[in-house]
Amino acid sequence: MTAIDKSRTVAVVGTGTMGQGIAQVALVAGHPVRLYDAAPGRAAEAADAVGARLDRLVDKGRLAAAERDAARARLIPAAELTELADAALVIEAILEQLPVKQELFGALEKIVADDCLLATNTSSLSVTAIGGALRVPGRFVGLHFFNPAPLLPLVEVVSGFATEESAATRAYETAKAWGKTPVRCTDTPGFIVNRIARPFYAEAFAVYEERVADPATIDAVLRESGGFRMGPFELTDLIGQDVNEAVTRSVWESFFQSSKFTPSLAQRRLVESGRHGRKSGHGWFSYAEGAERPRPHTEPPAPAPRSVIVHGDLGPAEPLAGMIEQAGIQVRHKPEGACIALPGGAQLRLVDGEAAFEYENGIVYFDLALDYEKATRIALTASQDTLRTMPGAVEEAVGLFQALGKDVSLIGDVPGMIVARTVAMLADVAVDAVERGVASAEDIDTAMRLGVNYPAGPLEWAEKLGFDWICDVLGSLHDRYPTGRYAPCPGSTRRAFSSIEEESG
Repeated sequence: MTAIDKSRTVAVVGTGTMGQGIAQVALVAGHPVRLYDAAPGRAAEAADAVGARLDRLVDKGRLAAAERDAARARLIPAAELTELADAALVIEAILEQLPVKQELFGALEKIVADDCLLATNTSSLSVTAIGGALRVPGRFVGLHFFNPAPLLPLVEVVSGFATEESAATRAYETAKAWGKTPVRCTDTPGFIVNRIARPFYAEAFAVYEERVADPATIDAVLRESGGFRMGPFELTDLIGQDVNEAVTRSVWESFFQSSKFTPSLAQRRLVESGRHGRKSGHGWFSYAEGAERPRPHTEPPAPAPRSVIVHGDLGPAEPLAGMIEQAGIQVRHKPEGACIALPGGAQLRLVDGEAAFEYENGIVYFDLALDYEKATRIALTASQDTLRTMPGAVEEAVGLFQALGKDVSLIGDVPGMIVARTVAMLADVAVDAVERGVASAEDIDTAMRLGVNYPAGPLEWAEKLGFDWICDVLGSLHDRYPTGRYAPCPGSTRRAFSSIEEESG
């Protein structure tokens, strides 16, 4: 099945920001486009707005004046729904209310031909439910663009329970012909991006709720150590706390209140207080004029140890051994264990999901990094019980990482710390989606890189870290928070078991 021919009309119903953006995409791709809105005069206003966007593209040298003129000639506002009768594709971008969307598509089905592809841009409602009452539900599909549609490449092509394979393929090929990067998925709460992304917010909020680190520090660790473009606190302030919390609650309720997707009470209180983020002037952070953004907690300079002992294999943190030597610190190697022994006798370990207070001997945990060489910040934690932390252990650990050129954030003793628990949960939720046939591993990784700018796809990251490590972290977290939230899914456990069998050979 090929893409819809560019000579065929694409209709867009709904003329808000998303509707205008989708219309612009189809228009620039070469289609005749009809815009319709139930509010009188709104379609004509939207057509003028799209034309103004095309003018700006010409001014920026991104579109030739002749192409703009041709596109404008192909853009026609429709006063009545019946004017969409010749459309080969109708994309809906109206109010996120199920009855309203069902009523619209019921009316459209009486107007357009049976071979017309019907699509919804919904981000939160069930594609199956919207198309469930249609006479020909097989031609109904989700086409979820990301805002702003003309700029962001990702499009989720969502198959409802009754969607025919030919319809999904045609929608996929059409989005691809428009210069987008489509990914395919089944109709699941949150589709790919909004389902897989929940732990990115949830784990940060959980750490904050335990009062072991402040929002600015958590954001900084996830950016500067985890490699994420933005931290979850600043990102949800940008998205809107009310919007982000509503998506989280919708996914949670759609999964029958699964502990995997439990919303944050702290975020709920933020929404209830009216602090919705940048748009309200205050969210996790203040955006009032002259307001100073809080700075992440950063340890003062500490002396670097002259020597350390690297015991065994440091796993995902193995690059640290060479980095320490390059920093001029003497390194001795011993085969047993998996830690860095500091001069005072304390052990420096990569976070493993356990808490530092559980160890009688001195132990300092350091967090996971996407790339230890490129990371500019590392988070550390140690037991808050002075009887269980060797004198000088934290200072030695801080000095060691500072000698490697890192800022150091010392946070409270929390299992899994920040980056490690976030990445482990992202990976596990992604594996579960693959196992349940939601989408392929490749499409999930593509969606998370393009849809939310993750530095690596969660499955790609998990393969690099090893599923045995992922399951060890999650298993330890599950022991300490026995709600089911951190229990590794069967797919992750199976992958971990397989990798261990391969290594043992």
